[in-house]
Amino acid sequence: MKLKHLIESQQLDIETIFTIFKRADELKNSTVKPLTGKILATLFYEPSTRTRLSFESAMLRLGGYVISTENAKEFSSAIKGESLQDTIRIVSSYADIIVLRHFEEGSSKIAASVSSIPIINGGDGGGQHPTQALLDLYTIWKEIGRVDNIVIAMVGDLKYGRTVRSLCYLLGKFKNVKIIFISPENFSIKDDIKEYLKKHNIKFEEQTNLNKHLPCVDVVYMTRIQEERVSAEEYQNIKIVYKITKENLNLLKENARLLHPLPHVGEIDLPIEIEQTDRRVAYFRQAENGLYIRMALLSYLLE
Repeated sequence: MKLKHLIESQQLDIETIFTIFKRADELKNSTVKPLTGKILATLFYEPSTRTRLSFESAMLRLGGYVISTENAKEFSSAIKGESLQDTIRIVSSYADIIVLRHFEEGSSKIAASVSSIPIINGGDGGGQHPTQALLDLYTIWKEIGRVDNIVIAMVGDLKYGRTVRSLCYLLGKFKNVKIIFISPENFSIKDDIKEYLKKHNIKFEEQTNLNKHLPCVDVVYMTRIQEERVSAEEYQNIKIVYKITKENLNLLKENARLLHPLPHVGEIDLPIEIEQTDRRVAYFRQAENGLYIRMALLSYLLE
């Protein structure tokens, strides 16, 4: 059954994933405007650069229009006490599709329950970020040439990182995937993800030594410690436990890839010339892929 909303990665089966991937490939260099006259509303209660701008650019490239609020927590009727449900009811009468980013986990599910138009979860607190997971998986597919039979290290803030959670749900749909979780003890992956991976026969292990595992992985997925979700003291103690530098980048295999959902802070410390010339550094191509995946998703949900 075709999706009406995209709220969480679990909704996506392999057929739908590759339908969106193939459409992204087709739209990348296309001049077709399949969404002429359609309106996208981007309703963001948390800051964003890549997600909001790539969705807006995607809609414009597809021939549609955009209405937007980049700080709905302060510059919408939420400041007056309006509920999210009422906001969605109103905005859904102005647009054809809504991308919602919110600080509360589960907000997109609430929005979808009252919306008359498709809702896309653009990140809900510490919950999920399914379109980021889609573009991450698409990048792995384009860069490595496969999604089955890979070893991936997920590094950093695995407790609060919604991108890691969403990507794990997608990886659970493929075969012979192994995940190495590398994090400080207090930032380890949550039990619900581990239970999901066990249920889907995905091998995983929890480790603390990054350099030891760099030579044996196909993908390194770095994440930042999320300052906005921890105390100031906790952040200062833990913010740069793991770091990719020029020296340990060279521990990676030549055909391995370094990904990051961005923004990166101190956890990646590479000279610009290496970022521009070393094919293993893929996170800027990953961010660009977000445009094509979001074009594909908008057209999939609205055509």
